[in-house]
Amino acid sequence: MKVKFVEHEGYRFCYFCRGKPGSQPSVLMLHGFSFNKDMWLDTIKLFPKDLHVVCLDMPGHGETIRLLAESYTAVNQAKMIHQFVECIGLNQKPFHLVGMSMGGTIAGIYAAQYPSDVSRLSLLCPPGLRNAADNEFIKRLKELRKSTNSHSNPLVPLTVKQGERQQAWKCSRVKRPQKQASLCFFLGKGFLDMSSKESRYHLHDSMSKIRAPAQIIWGREDKVMDPSGAEMLAKAIPSSQVHMLEKCGHFITLDRPRKLSKLLLEFHYSVCGTAENKKMA
Repeated sequence: MKVKFVEHEGYRFCYFCRGKPGSQPSVLMLHGFSFNKDMWLDTIKLFPKDLHVVCLDMPGHGETIRLLAESYTAVNQAKMIHQFVECIGLNQKPFHLVGMSMGGTIAGIYAAQYPSDVSRLSLLCPPGLRNAADNEFIKRLKELRKSTNSHSNPLVPLTVKQGERQQAWKCSRVKRPQKQASLCFFLGKGFLDMSSKESRYHLHDSMSKIRAPAQIIWGREDKVMDPSGAEMLAKAIPSSQVHMLEKCGHFITLDRPRKLSKLLLEFHYSVCGTAENKKMA
């Protein structure tokens, strides 16, 4: 893997890159909130070395520039990802877009807004769906929206310890500390922008516009986003398949990296079925 940087109008993106564009579509991977591109390492180490893979530090995360004056709503982040894609020429040929959690929300919106860029789409437990069952996380989120004191709310980590406690709650089996979970006070703004009234259900409002074949992956023990969201997405996206993973929480890359790698590769090298051939695995 090579670490690279690219700038667009003074905004600097950081990303991992391995391989070169070839006959198969490239793969662009978008991580979840409070993590960075390292999240994908356990998954992509099982990918073929000749597959062109790009793992981006999402806006404000990792080594990508963090600007408090920017808006980090889902739509604005999708626009920023598109700027990145154009900068590195990734959309010269339609690519496979993969997103987990927050990255999944933005990936879905991206596929709806820039359909010619995306050849296939993998969505891993994305938030942003209306009428999904309320679980512990959603209840806490509603409490946060009513609260004016983010310092006392566990959903906005302001210290390393708070971030590690948050990750331990989100994952059913955390394998190593995630120091990148805490990005100081930026995370408070980023979280509130993503969960704002303007942004929180934009994936739901966009999902029927997705035309790329889609793969939806969810952990059955997800305590952050209710697994019922998988079927909601499958019903809205014409060509889709759903995989429910046993013994798996919200952060699939930590709980089931080998299984995830297998599913992503199978989907990447296959032609997704039609709406009549949706399957549950």
